[in-house]
Amino acid sequence: MYPFIRLAKELLKFRKAPRLGMWDVHVSHHRIWPWDLDMLMELNNGRTLSIFDLGRIPFAMRAGLFKALRSRKWSLSVAGSVVRYRKRLTNLQRIEMQSRLLGWDARFIYLEQSMWTADGACANHGIFRTALVSNRRMVPTADIVAEMGLTDSSRHLPDWVAEMFAADDRRPWPPERV
Repeated sequence: MYPFIRLAKELLKFRKAPRLGMWDVHVSHHRIWPWDLDMLMELNNGRTLSIFDLGRIPFAMRAGLFKALRSRKWSLSVAGSVVRYRKRLTNLQRIEMQSRLLGWDARFIYLEQSMWTADGACANHGIFRTALVSNRRMVPTADIVAEMGLTDSSRHLPDWVAEMFAADDRRPWPPERV
């Protein structure tokens, strides 16, 4: 089940936090609970994505995106993600999550998130390609940037991020049905 209560806690916790600048990092702390574990007693890979939501959504709120979502009746959608899993996270372990904007192109906004253990090791790292949607159509990022009143242009996406999603764009869709 989706961690709605945990998300509500994060939104309440950060509702009065200072607004983030465009390139600032949102830092949050989370605990791995028994219901987050798989049969091997480590953080389930699917739950990892839900826990990343617990950092990404408050980040968007603090960055001012929620105001634009409400005023324009846009919705936020993940259009693609790549996650690297490198260190086991186990029951009751506490993690620090860092969430930040990497940049954008004409269609997508790219976010980076990472989970860190108490000893400073990176356990998981994710890149999320996100889009805003209105009336079942993607909103051009130029419209989003204008609505948020941002004056900076996007940073150049790291080559490895651009190449990874360029390869994903070349992948046949829909996949061949066998």
